[in-house]
Amino acid sequence: MSFWIETAKALAGRPGLWATAGTQLFALAPNDWWRSAPFLPLPEPSYFAFRVQTAYGNEEPVPKADDVITYLAWVKDWNHRS
Repeated sequence: MSFWIETAKALAGRPGLWATAGTQLFALAPNDWWRSAPFLPLPEPSYFAFRVQTAYGNEEPVPKADDVITYLAWVKDWNHRS
């Protein structure tokens, strides 16, 4: 859970990415996410683990909030160009 808190802190100072972050969060959330704990639109743990492992390449990677910010900036730029 600390990853999500650190990411939220990093995102707090970048209001230009808030809409992109919200869009991505809900896009990655499983259907009916509100029906089970923790009642947040978080990606499935297995999907999140897969994505983190493919990004960092080790068995127990620790994602970095700055990498999420970089990803969100890329998504925003990509969507803006489309």
